[in-house]
Amino acid sequence: MRTLKTYMTEHKKEKRRKYFERQKRIQNELRYYASDILHSENFDKSKNNMQHGSISVKEHSLQVARQSVLLSEWLRIEHNRRDLVRGALLHDYFLYDWHHIDRENPHRLHGFHHPLRALRNAEREYELTDRQREIIVKHMWPLTIKLPMCREAWVVTAADKYCSFLETVHLQKGHRRKKKK
Repeated sequence: MRTLKTYMTEHKKEKRRKYFERQKRIQNELRYYASDILHSENFDKSKNNMQHGSISVKEHSLQVARQSVLLSEWLRIEHNRRDLVRGALLHDYFLYDWHHIDRENPHRLHGFHHPLRALRNAEREYELTDRQREIIVKHMWPLTIKLPMCREAWVVTAADKYCSFLETVHLQKGHRRKKKK
């Protein structure tokens, strides 16, 4: 006869196993739909640009892509998975550190302007569908007044807000807390 403690331990192990299986499946989907993006030089360089707190633009984009897949599954929304993944990975493809201001790129009103910059950069390197373009340009709604019109753009917009919130309040995995002196 199993004790409650044994049952709880088994339950935790099963829950952990399912979590890791889901993460592995999502990572495989990212590789399947966006291997070219994941292995591109510019996407890799985005690890040097900070997004929120101590999270890089690259890690933020990967998190948004993962959360977009999870959210679309949880909501059971019919969508184009390839467009969702690729749009999520490229939504912040602006290729600069908006925290560092210089004369050439003052990055004023970054939140309003970076979607178009990301779109221009993505179009230079990748062949984009109309949905992928919409995801990139409209992910900052409601800050920008461009309302998302496709399901994929809504999902990425929601996932981006969720990830940004977690990163900003330092709840995201990978966030390095500063030690108090």
